[in-house]
Amino acid sequence: MRISVDAVLFDIDGTLVDSTGAVERTWRLWAEAHGTDPDEILEVSHGRRSEDTIAMFLPDEQVAEATAELEELELADLDGVTALPAAAELLAALPATRWAAVTSGTRRLMTARLEAAGLPVPGVLVTADDVTVGKPDPQGYLGAAARLGHDPARCLVVEDAPAGIRAGLAAGADVLAVATSHDRFELEGLGATEVVDNLTRCSLETGPDGLVLGTP
Repeated sequence: MRISVDAVLFDIDGTLVDSTGAVERTWRLWAEAHGTDPDEILEVSHGRRSEDTIAMFLPDEQVAEATAELEELELADLDGVTALPAAAELLAALPATRWAAVTSGTRRLMTARLEAAGLPVPGVLVTADDVTVGKPDPQGYLGAAARLGHDPARCLVVEDAPAGIRAGLAAGADVLAVATSHDRFELEGLGATEVVDNLTRCSLETGPDGLVLGTP
């Protein structure tokens, strides 16, 4: 892959930050408290807003309170949250006006995880708090591109989860899928421009006319 774009839009959990241990621990604690099967939750939760996942298991009138409860568990557990390989280097090489993050987590939680991983918090951060519909809907990616001032068709979305890949494609962007949280076979065939093992496979050139990202 060698693609010229104006901006890069990153997912956070599983793309820039390895928070798998914390995510699994908190969902299991939450599931135990609510009498639900944690394995069933973890099967469908990745890449989606917590409230959308919780709505699959609890009545509507309980979703808001249960979502707030989960967030407090997540904020209390940042153990083992680290930057994924090459994430820090890639972000450091990008001009601040040329990248954003779009996440299914809340602003408080994603800021805490980025800081715990030693990664910068972008000037444009679109979170679960900023959208009315979560991934795989493209609303978050469309909003990030607009706030950066770039056409979504001239953006590259970097994602690790099927829901996020579908959101990026629905926004009209090219999509680079990283197989950091899912097996490659789960991501291939979804329409991503390229699937790589992780961000160490990426090269970046910056210039006055934009960015050129490549993979071997």
